Amino acid sequence: MQHGILGAGGVGGLIAAVLAGASDPVTLIVRPQAVDGYPRVLSLESRFGNLSVPVSVSAAVTRPFDLLWITVKATQLEAALESVPAPAQIGAVVPLLNGVEHVALLRRRFGDERVVPATIAVESERVAPGRIVHRSPFVRLNVAASGRPRLEASVEHLRRFGFECRFVESESTLLWSKLVFLAPIALSCTAAALPIDLVVADPAARGRLEASVREACAVAAAAGATVDAAAVIAGIAGLPPGMRASMQKDVEAGRTPELDAIAGPILRGAQAHGLPATATQELVAAVRRRMTANP
Repeated sequence: MQHGILGAGGVGGLIAAVLAGASDPVTLIVRPQAVDGYPRVLSLESRFGNLSVPVSVSAAVTRPFDLLWITVKATQLEAALESVPAPAQIGAVVPLLNGVEHVALLRRRFGDERVVPATIAVESERVAPGRIVHRSPFVRLNVAASGRPRLEASVEHLRRFGFECRFVESESTLLWSKLVFLAPIALSCTAAALPIDLVVADPAARGRLEASVREACAVAAAAGATVDAAAVIAGIAGLPPGMRASMQKDVEAGRTPELDAIAGPILRGAQAHGLPATATQELVAAVRRRMTANP
């Protein structure tokens, strides 16, 4: 399988390293100004194993790919797509972005059948060009069942490395199941400037987090997803100590966070369905105050 990775950050680098480690050809699509100096060997440090693997590097999609994995931040998506010309020969497009609304955008560009929605839950970071550190004790990849024929072999490579992988029948459940988990964590950790275990340990912060989970799950259910607020809350409480959200890291570094992609669907969905979203609104306001303090 020929793989293109649009977005060579923590998630894209992790996917790229594992697939290249399984001897699949992998091309990283990076910014034009970064191509010449970008390493042609990708290194991964993970509790599942360390890898050092050869990859190709390009500024644009100039060759056919069986799979194009899109792993950029939601805030960078439209700019990144400029490197994918309209007639590009791509078997399937697999977005691993946060949020739910990017799928419609990608289907307008690539066609409904070519886009295979997927989600990933992991803490992985690019610490330098070509160097990826996978920090969480898990990687959970969920893929729409419609993509099984095209992705099954690649998913098996990832599973053998240590990924937990599932094919999910309902796209709505697939996408919202991640968002109802991610959004309360990202917003709560960023608002409090604390790792998730300390958020859970603080009664007031935990109360807001749990309220935001229930709000997100109500919107998800209204959108046709099957989610369980109690299970989400229990899952958050069981996360490993010290775990921080990527939104929190972005705000602390003065980078633009994925605030609209993560909180926007919940707030817009709540408004559309006449549902309360008070806790989510309060957390978004607190995150915006953090952004102002870290310009």
